[in-house]
Amino acid sequence: MKEFKYVFGPVPSRRLGLSVGVSPIPRKCCNYSCAYCQLGRTDKMTNNIDEFFSVSDILDEFKDYIKDDLNFDVVTVVGEGEPTLYSKLGELVLELKKVTSKPVVVITNASILYEQKVQDNLMNVDIVMPSLDAYDENSFKKINRPYGKLHFKDVYEGLVNFSKKYKGELWLETMLIKDVNDHEKDLVRMKELIDKIEYSRLYINTPVRPPAEEWVSQISKESMKLAVDILGGISIDMLNSEGFFSEIKDDYEAILSIIRRHPMNQYEIKNFLESRGCTCIENIFKKLEKDDNIQLVEYKGYSTYRLNV
Repeated sequence: MKEFKYVFGPVPSRRLGLSVGVSPIPRKCCNYSCAYCQLGRTDKMTNNIDEFFSVSDILDEFKDYIKDDLNFDVVTVVGEGEPTLYSKLGELVLELKKVTSKPVVVITNASILYEQKVQDNLMNVDIVMPSLDAYDENSFKKINRPYGKLHFKDVYEGLVNFSKKYKGELWLETMLIKDVNDHEKDLVRMKELIDKIEYSRLYINTPVRPPAEEWVSQISKESMKLAVDILGGISIDMLNSEGFFSEIKDDYEAILSIIRRHPMNQYEIKNFLESRGCTCIENIFKKLEKDDNIQLVEYKGYSTYRLNV
């Protein structure tokens, strides 16, 4: 059985449909360690832009992955950290667009959009999805916990500057955390910042999967309604998710291949296994619970499984 190193999915996205992911950076290699991150704390903090893997290796694997008429809606360059740290991102995007007619999306924390090279790397992307969770330096440090040399003013100005140059679709996303950035005064300050960004859509999210830190909580329905009213965006709760997919035949290995990139709760795992006609679902759950490489997190009444390494 072939193991894919750079490509995964399709993974259901409430914003994009079925997404084939492309990861051009090592796992958890990021310049943020966001308190809400579903992958846990960042253990490879860096702000160095580097060629972690060759474009040809990634592209060869992508071609192999989609050769059997795989059903998907978009190609998402997302990584398991910050994809704009990949120095060859612009070249990778152009090569992916030669292979597929599907839109190419880059999901970014927007941390280094002030770098001209990073802006250039994103200019041929169909949809760029940057995040803006904070409204000042203090909230930036509390929520995103950036690499030491990063400052909110530079990050924000880079995002504004990029938005005015970029000709594709810019879908902005903000993550709201209870009692951190969800009060009316916080949302009003956020609105003032967002109004200076040229974007096509704004998605408002809140942590629904186990976060890196226990103190992080999702906001109430009332707070979400207030956020939608003030910011004028779309609540992520209003969007629906489809099913997971893995090309791996072995059911347990298929689950692991997904969890490696995207945590799953017990209902998602059960539905996924049922869709494959699996007859030993209970045994697979027992195996997951005994696997030292899997972390089981109880959160909001859900048992969520994610990679422990």
